Amino acid sequence: MFDENILEILNYLDEGITVIDTNGKIVFCNQKAAKVDNIDRNTAIGRHILEVYPSLSEKTSTLLKVLNSGEAIIGNFQSFKNYKGESITTINSTIPIKKNKKITAALEISRDITEMRKLSEELVELRNELLDIEREKIEPQKKYTPSNTLNSNKSKLYTFMDIIGQSDVMLRLKAYALKAAASSSPVLIYGETGTGKELFVQAIHNSSSRKNKPFIAQNCAALPSTLLEGILFGTVKGSFTGSEDRPGLFELADGGTLYLDELNSMPMDLQAKLLRVLEDGKVRRVGDTKEKNVDVRIIASVNSEPQKCVKNQVIRMDLYYRLNVISLTIPELKNRKSDIPIMVQHFIEKYNRKLNAKIKGISREAMEKLLEYDWPGNIRELEHVLEGIINLKESEYIELSDLPEYIREDKNKSLNEILDETEKRIICETLKLMDYNISKTAEYLKIPRQTLQYRMKRFNIKL
Repeated sequence: MFDENILEILNYLDEGITVIDTNGKIVFCNQKAAKVDNIDRNTAIGRHILEVYPSLSEKTSTLLKVLNSGEAIIGNFQSFKNYKGESITTINSTIPIKKNKKITAALEISRDITEMRKLSEELVELRNELLDIEREKIEPQKKYTPSNTLNSNKSKLYTFMDIIGQSDVMLRLKAYALKAAASSSPVLIYGETGTGKELFVQAIHNSSSRKNKPFIAQNCAALPSTLLEGILFGTVKGSFTGSEDRPGLFELADGGTLYLDELNSMPMDLQAKLLRVLEDGKVRRVGDTKEKNVDVRIIASVNSEPQKCVKNQVIRMDLYYRLNVISLTIPELKNRKSDIPIMVQHFIEKYNRKLNAKIKGISREAMEKLLEYDWPGNIRELEHVLEGIINLKESEYIELSDLPEYIREDKNKSLNEILDETEKRIICETLKLMDYNISKTAEYLKIPRQTLQYRMKRFNIKL
């Protein structure tokens, strides 16, 4: 679309330059634009403008307005949040790019005035503080240090840029989730297994004012209730055999976010204690008589419909209403099939890098089968299918014959049957690749030889 020399020159400008094509996808952004908006250029290019800026919409995005109207917008003041939840203020001039009187793209020039606006707001706040200082009690601010908390931000957290999807339902969901990030109210998320609930949870935390404080996740189904209570609320020495003075996850997450996955697996008596913490912001360790104040945002998720969980008495009604202040429903993959092509491309690129593969794409016939299939395992199943194919694929394109038989035949089978067939296919193909040498096959699959032999016997695989 542009001469490479011109693009190189644009990288040295002190103004941000962003260009979108007629489909609303970003085709270019210079270094200044990437820096201002705190985005990775390689990640942003090729993504829809509303994916990269979920706080915008068709009505508020000046680039999309110009693309639709064909009329320039000059000197427009715009405030928005980038995908990390950071507030950005710019002055933009946006113009249509035409060829033979036909609009082919839209270009925006942005000047960052975020710091200028921030300084002016701080001056107003400082003036108000000076006026009120005589009647305010000033307390030393507690210094936050990662040394006395479990700060999961040391590892990478997902952001809204990591959530792949351009379908209307996903764009609306990401915009809504970004608004939820600006609040500290509890969030209840419902989604089937494999839909990507934790991606949304981490993105909300990473876009919130708590992003520099701890993010802690706990699966409520992973532990028995007696252990889960001590882990959540902490213990004191002597409260039970072998117990020590240990803080619970609520104390460790103080100031940050605590994510409780599969809340519907938490015992009802423990749910009552969780409700008390939500109501008064205080926790008491197991065996202790003293309470401690905590400031923790709770995000909980369930893999069954929340109202059914209440009806079936696996979630307390009072806890449900306390948590369901902000609710998100993550759609199943079968209800957002228009996102499958971009997900396939994303996973191909991911496993090309991870496995040093050179897959260029997928055939139309294979893609049609992926679109026909209902994906009971959702995104997780799609990713694992593609990972298995790319592991063993030698040619450049994924063909229909590379897909698992259950997808090609599109039979109604349970998830366990699907996983068994996938595992059997991978073992058979790897055995063939390794000339039916069991030791080499086990080494390639990174499993013990005895495990491989057990699997072969279970699936009736004979040499």
